[in-house]
Amino acid sequence: MTEHSARRLVSSLIRSIPDFPEQGVTFRDLTPVFASGPALHALATSLTAPFAGRFDDIGGVEARGFLIAGAASALTGAGVLTVRKAGKLPRAVLREAYDLEYGQAALEVHEGELAAGARVLIVDDVLATGGTVGAAARLVERAGWQVAGIAVALELEALGGRAALGDRYEVFSLLQY
Repeated sequence: MTEHSARRLVSSLIRSIPDFPEQGVTFRDLTPVFASGPALHALATSLTAPFAGRFDDIGGVEARGFLIAGAASALTGAGVLTVRKAGKLPRAVLREAYDLEYGQAALEVHEGELAAGARVLIVDDVLATGGTVGAAARLVERAGWQVAGIAVALELEALGGRAALGDRYEVFSLLQY
């Protein structure tokens, strides 16, 4: 399937939910994409293709990034690094805090989960303000691994996430809203 065909298929399944989770916000629901085998396959293929041969592992950002990372892992043979919300991992962790509109949050990875210098492709469902994937990228680097790139299903361009990440990382988004 071509990237153009993948865009059409994935886009056709995304549902826009007005006023969720609050008034004035339009939520882009990707669960119909995850429920479709062909669409999930097309999404995982499209997100990994620009980085082919340049990553060893796929960092799935909790929670929807896990679904994409699992599918991408099955297609590419790469391992999955689980980038979790704080307090969810049982062993020694590295933590990276980041700002939200209404407070702070943190992501964690297990220390030593991957080989030193491992190349990690970070995947998530949405790039909005860049806070979450930016924190994931910083966490990967602090752990002694390399960020091979950042790949997301959709980018909310008006929220400036790509600009917030700067030119430090290669970013690919299948769809832009």
